Amino acid sequence: MTRGSRMPLFAGLAVLVVALVVGGVVWFRHNFHQVEHTLALPPKGEARYNPLYLLKQTLLADGIRVDARQPLALDRHPLQAHDTLLLFNDPRVLATAQQDALLDWVEGGGHLILRTPPASPEEEVSVGLLEDLGVSISERSQCMDLRVPGQDPHQEFCRGRRFSLYDVEPDLSWGDLKDGYVFMRLAYGEGHIDLLADLDFLGNGEFQVDEHGKLSAADGLRDVPHQALARQVLAPNYGRGTVHLIYAAEMPSLLRTLITRYWMVWLPLLLALLGWLWSRMRRFGPLLPAPELARRSLLEHVRASGDHLYRHGRGVLLYLAVRQAFLARLRRRDPVAAALAGDAQVELIAQRFGLTPQAVRTALQTPSSHERAHFRERISILIELRNRL
Repeated sequence: MTRGSRMPLFAGLAVLVVALVVGGVVWFRHNFHQVEHTLALPPKGEARYNPLYLLKQTLLADGIRVDARQPLALDRHPLQAHDTLLLFNDPRVLATAQQDALLDWVEGGGHLILRTPPASPEEEVSVGLLEDLGVSISERSQCMDLRVPGQDPHQEFCRGRRFSLYDVEPDLSWGDLKDGYVFMRLAYGEGHIDLLADLDFLGNGEFQVDEHGKLSAADGLRDVPHQALARQVLAPNYGRGTVHLIYAAEMPSLLRTLITRYWMVWLPLLLALLGWLWSRMRRFGPLLPAPELARRSLLEHVRASGDHLYRHGRGVLLYLAVRQAFLARLRRRDPVAAALAGDAQVELIAQRFGLTPQAVRTALQTPSSHERAHFRERISILIELRNRL
């Protein structure tokens, strides 16, 4: 196929590819269309653990100084006059020293916001700080109507304990003597103490997505009636000092936090530790013979080499080595006998060691490889003569 004949083929393939791409785009746009869905994602960062995060951001946007923290920590966060302190959880967690310090601070112009203890099966609930103020906690929890102009009727404090007042005259109150109160503002020195049946309306609340995918605010500070109520509660020192938001004054222990929130870290580490201990533990099974220790004795190696040579018919080499060792010592200890040869040497050696000439002569003669009895006898005599020199 020539170059000119291939050009129409390439052009046809290019046209086919372009047609497929354009057709795919047209088909996709005809069968699919863009749809928007709104998803409520879980909170991240501080909003995940701070139930007053929305209130904090709202106050910051309004130019209010805010200090949101978990523990009260008055030594590290001293309270100033005209500050506001909101204790979001149970006031029973306050120690006596903390209660006295807070009352002294309120008397100098501070604003303290408390709630009644959460509802529980307990029959009697006592809070030393509130009893000193002339407040008694009741078991009654009943909803209270909250009406804000332009908003639907709203009910509040449905899950909070109501309280009663005795020998005290509050500046503001919400409730009555018969059913109990849900809100009280008491002047204390130059400051104020607010007590409410519940503070859930100040929390973050939740987002709700309806069937049409529309995102709407629900509960917490996202409700307009709650916003109006929060503004009234924070009114005494609003804009005059720092607002301290204490949302976890009880502060669970470090061990409890590690167990409940960080199990995905310590559980694998615990399993790894148990596996390592299992691999290192002593196992009980059938008794096994002790492994043979490596022997490095030179005498054993020499003996093994001699046995090897003797079994393979090389015993003559062993005899010659023993006779050579005997003659070498003889030359050092008795040069006269070593210088002689033949029968004269045999007679002199036999006379010196008290042996018969025939025995010495036989010991000095090289045996054949198959004379095993004479071989042992001759080597024994040579070794004895060498040792006696």
